[in-house]
Amino acid sequence: MTDLTVSVAHGVAVLTLNRPQQRNAYTAEMGQLLNAAYRVCDDDDAVRAIVLTGAGDAFCAGADMASPAGPFEAGAAGFTASPTDPAAFELRTPVIAAVNGHAIGIGLTIALQADLRIMATDAKYAVAQVRRGVLGDCMSHWTLPHLVGGAVAADLLLTGRTFDGAEAETLGIANRALPAEEVLDTAMGIARDIAVNVAPMSAALSKRLLWDTMTNGYSARQVARLETDLHHRVMGSADAREGVAAFREKRAPRWSASVSGEWEPIPEPD
Repeated sequence: MTDLTVSVAHGVAVLTLNRPQQRNAYTAEMGQLLNAAYRVCDDDDAVRAIVLTGAGDAFCAGADMASPAGPFEAGAAGFTASPTDPAAFELRTPVIAAVNGHAIGIGLTIALQADLRIMATDAKYAVAQVRRGVLGDCMSHWTLPHLVGGAVAADLLLTGRTFDGAEAETLGIANRALPAEEVLDTAMGIARDIAVNVAPMSAALSKRLLWDTMTNGYSARQVARLETDLHHRVMGSADAREGVAAFREKRAPRWSASVSGEWEPIPEPD
């Protein structure tokens, strides 16, 4: 048993935080395994979408507080407040967080890095680090304001208060809030739909343009130029022809582009 398990089937990789007896409390090993899994999946053309979830009835209850040296002790060798490297939003592959239960502290801030979040309605959520004498991590001071705006980000980061999935959906943190038993199946349904029906290069380019725009604060006209440039990359390609043919013939598309083999980074606009 490891702190993270990985399974791949039908174009979807499922990464499972795997310490159910400890409610998947975050450990350094878990972080290292997650980083490695993200990299491997992002370089594998057989993986069209990634689902991140937790074993048992929790997603991740936060940093492991049970270790002899607490997680917030001074002088920890190699400490970084952003142990997710790459972060989910830095990948080309779409990442869906199936937040099947409680997500506290780093458990929530990791989920905030995903492209989509399906969250359990009755679970508890918090960026609680300020109540432990530290502060939000995993770039949450960037992800939260970009997702929900500065006012909501200030509320959650400065109070560390707890909220449920229904409020998470109202605030815009959850794309959907559902009963816990439906969370993973719903996330898998979205991931399988992407794996079958979305051209992999189109998904990769769209994701990178979306997050690069938020990261770099591009203007509307800069984005317009990039959208045009990226259309030129894919227009007339085998997958562009296949997408139209599959639509006309009312069948599932057969994509052939290799993101790992054909990828060119998106340039910064003029």
